[in-house]
Amino acid sequence: MELTVRGQPAYCYTGGKPFAPEKPTVVFLHGVLNDHSVWGLQTRYFAHHGWNVLAPDLPGHCRSGGEPPASVEEAAQFTLDLLDAAKVEKAALVGHSFGALVALEASARAPQRISRLALCGVAAPMKVSPALLENSQHAPMKAIDMVNVFSHSMLAPPPSSLGPGTWLYGGSRALMRRVLASNPRVNVFHRGFVACDSYQGGDAAMQEVGCPVLFVLGRNDAMTPPRAAQSLQSRARDGRTVVVDAGHQMMTEAPDAVLAALKDFLPA
Repeated sequence: MELTVRGQPAYCYTGGKPFAPEKPTVVFLHGVLNDHSVWGLQTRYFAHHGWNVLAPDLPGHCRSGGEPPASVEEAAQFTLDLLDAAKVEKAALVGHSFGALVALEASARAPQRISRLALCGVAAPMKVSPALLENSQHAPMKAIDMVNVFSHSMLAPPPSSLGPGTWLYGGSRALMRRVLASNPRVNVFHRGFVACDSYQGGDAAMQEVGCPVLFVLGRNDAMTPPRAAQSLQSRARDGRTVVVDAGHQMMTEAPDAVLAALKDFLPA
């Protein structure tokens, strides 16, 4: 599905189902150097169980045009503008990593429009190591290798993860290289990391959130350790937490567990 947001095309994966205005809507927001495809299992499930699904490629990424967001605040405004373009008055938001910060900020800016908020692999602040910031700008292939080491907690996936023979490291590296190559004008890798590292509004944003909040945290997450979400958890008015046996890239390491957490949180 392609929408026009701020005069630019915005691609949204719908889980294989047409968009139906009478259904509730859930928006899935990806992280740095990812795209809509990281939500494959989760988006398909909800699309086939009574929900509209919108999983956008963020601006300047892959199939979406426009300028890549330089801040969490820019990406949050894009999310709200996306709802306007889809003529959705109220939606649930699910975000991972950078996408979790975006979902949080959007929920704070328009609390009346967000019914549920799920934050996967979130931290506040979400600081990025100087080595990753440097390499994402000057040696992005090296940074991609570093991120994949830090983002995965296992060398091989369990049987439920994406099928026999799946190589999580190789698949993730291939995706990140493809996303990086999709925009030859702007280094979306470095820009995204700077946006994560610069965002200071997480605690204040959580205090504005009026809907129930789900934290999905990876027990072995080295990028955003579970303890890094404590400040947000303490400020959530109606918060609950699920810890899954995975690293940062939990949607591919523990897809069933992430889906189960979301199924329990988002009403049928």
